[in-house]
Amino acid sequence: MANFALIGAAGYIAPRHMQAIRATGNRLVAALDPSDSVGVIDSYFPESSFFTEFERFDRHIDKLSRGGHEDRIDYVSVCSPNYLHDAHIRFALRAGADAVCEKPVVSNPWNIDGLLEMEEATGRKVNTILQLRLHPAIVALKQAIETGPKDRKHEVDLTYITSRGRWYLHSWKGDVGKSGGIATNIGVHFFDMLHFLFGRVQENRVHLNEDVRAAGYLEYERARVRWFLSVDAADLPEAQSEAGQRTFRSITIDGEEIEFSGGFTDLHTVSYERILAGEGFRLEESRSAVEAVTHIRHARPEPLTGDYHEFAKRRP
Repeated sequence: MANFALIGAAGYIAPRHMQAIRATGNRLVAALDPSDSVGVIDSYFPESSFFTEFERFDRHIDKLSRGGHEDRIDYVSVCSPNYLHDAHIRFALRAGADAVCEKPVVSNPWNIDGLLEMEEATGRKVNTILQLRLHPAIVALKQAIETGPKDRKHEVDLTYITSRGRWYLHSWKGDVGKSGGIATNIGVHFFDMLHFLFGRVQENRVHLNEDVRAAGYLEYERARVRWFLSVDAADLPEAQSEAGQRTFRSITIDGEEIEFSGGFTDLHTVSYERILAGEGFRLEESRSAVEAVTHIRHARPEPLTGDYHEFAKRRP
């Protein structure tokens, strides 16, 4: 049985990590969040210690690490805001624990280089959650692509609209310096999936980059991808809007819709099983997606010529 600490216990994604820790037969020993709205812990690990101040959490973890304490931390799960991932992973490694970090593992590729050096210095590991790579539909699609013609470039359209209220822009998620912008915050796992399926990025053009929506064109070794991301309900297609739906997700490959709406429930647990078996996704496997979103964040939008997503022309 492994002992876990968790940073960011009040966040949206933290319950999936708590569930995965419990489902794999392990313990949550300590948790941290500046917000004390963490009653969800009671559903998983009511005996876990909890801290709202990092300094006290740090002192507690240090105490457990000394003297062979039975609650010594083996893993730190990082579920904090994106801009804090790098610092919290470093904390985990210095504390003698492996890190399990939500995506994006870091906001910039040079942060990966620094963490690789820390891994070597401490002898500890950094694992990141790239759960779309484990989705059965994506695994089957990758197998089909790899057995298909090697010289074919697939035509891909990716559309993801997940409506958020006015609070979004007033939270850390609406601050580019903290979230990395919309392509990083809601798109990075899709860009990782595209790299996983289609190989190395060859071209990365941006057509739209606003607070609530972004669009562009990515060319991979084996695909041409037109993408659009939004958190604005005004971007929803008419049919979904009239039906009262708040989310629209569509990925088409060569005109065929890829269905993977289901099957997400247990993917964090599968990720933890792999990490505990020493088969987690490591830092270098995140590099392509991190490089892609870093470029998107700083690129100047180009005119809508050539390949572009049709939603990029629309305005609410």
